[in-house]
This record gives sequence, structure tokens and C-alpha cells, in this order.
Amino acid sequence: MNKKVAIVGASGYSGEELVRLLLHHPRAELTAVTSRQNAGRTIAEVFPKFAHHPRAGMLRFSEPDARLLARQAEVVFLALPHGVAAEYAVPLLQLGCPVIDLSADFRLKSAALYKEFYAHEHPAPELLGQSVYGLPEIYRARIRNASLIASPGCYPTSILLPAIPLLRDGLVRPTGIIASSLSGISGAGRKAELDYLFVECNESARPYGIPKHRHLSEIEQELSLAAATPVTIQFTPHLIPLNRGILTTLYLAPVEHFQDRAGHLPASPEDQATTMEALTGKIAACYRSAYGNEPFVRLLDPDTSRLPDTKNVAGTNVIEIAWRLDPRTGRLIVLSAEDNLVKGASGQAVQCFNLLCGFPETAGLVP
Repeated sequence: MNKKVAIVGASGYSGEELVRLLLHHPRAELTAVTSRQNAGRTIAEVFPKFAHHPRAGMLRFSEPDARLLARQAEVVFLALPHGVAAEYAVPLLQLGCPVIDLSADFRLKSAALYKEFYAHEHPAPELLGQSVYGLPEIYRARIRNASLIASPGCYPTSILLPAIPLLRDGLVRPTGIIASSLSGISGAGRKAELDYLFVECNESARPYGIPKHRHLSEIEQELSLAAATPVTIQFTPHLIPLNRGILTTLYLAPVEHFQDRAGHLPASPEDQATTMEALTGKIAACYRSAYGNEPFVRLLDPDTSRLPDTKNVAGTNVIEIAWRLDPRTGRLIVLSAEDNLVKGASGQAVQCFNLLCGFPETAGLVP
């Protein structure tokens, strides 16, 4: 049986992506979309690209009303800014309606940490213990039984999926981790601000959010859980002139027994080759065990020359992961690429929806 679904905040980039995915989902019936500025207009009017779909000319945007939404839908997606999503999550949950939230409101388990990174009190701290972090490859079993799913941020997804298996298996040190990420402009959301105008972004690449980007809070929370010890990382995000996509590079130190006391791989060619072979085999086995059967994780064989590329994941719910060992520095370099609006937001939310409803996990996410 199909599930009736609604999207609150359907006019942003993530909301638009949810509309696309849910209109074509074989087991979902999109029954409500909300947007204050577009109330009364049809989906086809707001998003002409969907005009060919029968529902697009019939379904109109409305003002958000939790009580009405709980009657119209069996699952509600919240594509709202942080601090606003909780205003709707609380009454919807009270009315018995499961919520999949794409904001940051329920990703953290600590209200104090939320205040530290988002600069205001958490609007519903009593729900933090109830929420499930919506990373399917890590929390699949918990997502199936959740009533409140906190869909991860785009940057965190690109860092956590490559890093968690390595920390969990004790293959890398939980200290000294460096992450550098490049994101397309859509990651900033659909808003008219000077910094995101075409003339300001085109032919430009710039870092931002240094040294304490908001997403660090959930990244460090989840890495600490994987490592079973507090983890602090250095994270530098960059804005690049790309519509969509994130490319992340992680620099990690292999565990000490693969290195000498100075932290380097052995200097002699014979010892170095043996160490490299052993470590490469362990890393490959770790990733195969974690993601070998995952439908949306594409592991790139280190024996090939191919590395993650945003053009190969654009419009898909796939994340590409590759790794290389640097014998000169003794570091492990791990790379990932994803579409920030799909695997980094709306696609991952739909993946959680499939798990929640008992549908095939790939439903509506593969051609």
C-alpha cells in the first residue's frame, strides 16, 4: 500500500528535490506541499520542469498547518531552516505523524552543543533523545522503527561515510583528522544574498565557516561514537562555482603499529612494500565489509586510477569513495563525492522514508 506524504518548505532546493523524487516514487503519494510565498499556486506553476506530471497541475502549495498536515499525510518531510523545523515537528509528533527532518534541529543529542553551534536555545530539547540520525548505512535498524528521523547534513555525509568504518575498526587514529570539502552553490540554499549571486560566485573559489562550521557539531558527535572516544577534527569547507555536488578529501593517520615512532611508514623499500600491502588490504576489507552490499555507496578500487568525481554522482543518491596511502607522509588519503541535494539531503531522506515504511530501500531512487 502506498504512503501519503507531505513536504513542509517545498520551495527551497532540498524541497524541490523532494518534490521531484516523491512525485515519481512508486510507493508514495504526494498529498501536500507547503510554502508561504507560493500558497495557492500549483507545483507546475512554481516548478515548470514537473508540469508533465499529472499531480503537478492539481496539487497546490498551501500555508503550513500541522493539524491539517497530520490528516493529509502519513509521513511528513520538513525541508525548513534550523530553528523553524522544530515548530512543526513537535505538534506533528504529538498527532502521531512520523517526521523526517532535513534541518539540523534534531541531529545533535546535546541541547548545549546545539546552542554552542547554532547560537540559540534548542526549541524542543525533550525530543533529542527520541530522534534517530538518518544515515541509513550506519543506523538502518534504528531508522526502521523511528518516529523522528534527523536527516544528516551534506558535508557530514561526505565525511562520515568514508571515516566511520575506519574509526570503528581501529584502522586510523582518532586524532589529527583533517577534512577539506568543496561544495556547489546550492548548498547555501535558495536565497537572494550578495555572496551567492552569479557574478560573485562564478570564476571564484573561497573558504568559509572557518574555524568552526556548524556541521562540525554533528560530524564530531558521530565520529566520536564510531571511535568510542572524543574526536575533534579540522574542517575547512569551500564554495566553488558548481550548481551541485560535494568533493571531500580526508587526511588520516593509520594506527601506530603500521608506522615508526616518528609516525612514518618504514623507510626501506621492502618493509615499506610489506606495510603498504598489509594496510591496503585491511582498508579494502574494512570498506568491503561496511559497504560492499550497499546500493548507494560506490567503492572505487585503489588498483584503478579513477577517483571520486562530482559529475559521476550528480542527480543520484550515490556517494563515491576512494583511498590512497602516501608512503612519504605515512598518511591515508580518503576521498568522496556526492550530490549535496540528493545523497546529501533529499535522496537520503527518501532512503530513510523507504526504510521507515518497509519499502525496498532503492524505491524511487534508481532509474
